[in-house]
Amino acid sequence: DIGSSGEGIGHFEGMTYFVNGAIPGDIVRAGITKLKKTYGYARVIEIESPSEDRVEPVCPVAGRCGGCQIMQMDYEAQLGWKASSVREKLSRIGGFSDEKLDEMMKPIIGMEVPYQFRNKAQYPVGSDRDGNTIMGFFAGHSHRIVTSEKCYLGGGINEMIRGAVTGCDEVVPYNEETHKGLLRHVMVRASYHYEDVMVVLVVNASGMTRDVREMTEALVPRLSGLSYNDDSEVGFGVSRVLSIVVNYNDRPGNVIMGEKCETVYGETYLRDRIGEVEFCVSALSFFQVNPRQTKKLYDKALEYAALTGRETVWDLYCGIGTISLYMARNAALVYGVEVIEDAISDARRNAKSNGFNNAFFAVGDAGKVEVKDEWSEMPDAEGRLGLPRPDVIVVDPPRKGCDEKLIATILKARPDRIVYVSCDPATLARDLKLLCADGYDLAAVTPVDQFGHSVHCETVCFLSKNYNINYR
Repeated sequence: DIGSSGEGIGHFEGMTYFVNGAIPGDIVRAGITKLKKTYGYARVIEIESPSEDRVEPVCPVAGRCGGCQIMQMDYEAQLGWKASSVREKLSRIGGFSDEKLDEMMKPIIGMEVPYQFRNKAQYPVGSDRDGNTIMGFFAGHSHRIVTSEKCYLGGGINEMIRGAVTGCDEVVPYNEETHKGLLRHVMVRASYHYEDVMVVLVVNASGMTRDVREMTEALVPRLSGLSYNDDSEVGFGVSRVLSIVVNYNDRPGNVIMGEKCETVYGETYLRDRIGEVEFCVSALSFFQVNPRQTKKLYDKALEYAALTGRETVWDLYCGIGTISLYMARNAALVYGVEVIEDAISDARRNAKSNGFNNAFFAVGDAGKVEVKDEWSEMPDAEGRLGLPRPDVIVVDPPRKGCDEKLIATILKARPDRIVYVSCDPATLARDLKLLCADGYDLAAVTPVDQFGHSVHCETVCFLSKNYNINYR
């Protein structure tokens, strides 16, 4: 099997070992790196008999970089493993029977070409042994930066941006151990449907100090207007740096982004769209990283919602309103709730710019939503929000899944249909078990591969109080 971090899971003399770089079907000689009482960790020394699914990764540093854990596995085999992993967790954690899983599991939706699909990259900045500025990705299970000439998952302009930053003498790389230095990360966001590219400089400061200003004034002319034309079938087309933002994060620790941003060049927002709905995405906004697969994911969620134009929809964990507005085209009313105030501001702006007058958004705890006759845009003194009774509830929670309060809120609201979009099959299975224990049936589950060459998989599920609708 494959572990949650991409390690191959193998056995030797009754012990289980997590072997970095191995995949199912390999027979390997491995060196033990850590030994526990009942299991151990190891690394591949030699592949004695390769799996029939083993391929040569296109990236020369795939074995060291933590971004692509399973690039050495044939892509069709990756899809098969991801679908099986979702099913296994629904069985083991969710308690669903094999007969039920045979009935409701749908084929995984994969990518036509699993390269150059990421519209976002976050590069840590550091120094090599000679004191030179470097940017790359962290190696697996470490904060050691692995550099490469090219990342095969992102847009071509990313390498130009990395070169402009690492070649700038005014850049003082951040040192995580000493909490000294200035530039911590560089985030690149690219629009798939437009030419816009946003560069976010994450600095070790609480505001625009003299050092930050001097570095920014040196970087802006190097970055502004950078252009790359990718005419391949899978690329992002023409990409131009049209926005540069400084993000302030002076806190020790592993959190990449701080809470405060300042635009130093161009626009504050990046434009992109999903289907026909256009979105303005700020530096701190969550936006799905695989634009081609996101449309497939949202189309499936829309299919499962089965909207006829008469329904009231709740979107809990709505973010900047991506799913909300995708549903609003086919619903009577959509209400989105999100605890992050800036995200709700973006959602309202996106609703207005797209001409939706049936989508409403509020800042609040999704676990404190209650059914009321009238919509209340502001929480009451106890933090409760009132929304009209829903026909459909959509949730797209973070990796930790829905908390107990939100599950209770959904069950109390008793919608006819629930659409659950998940980025973690384990927490999905846990939550589905709770929902199905209280009157809902799990009618359909479709895995969607958003993150090729990694162990992560999105899943969209449909739950209903009846089976009146036939789903593919």
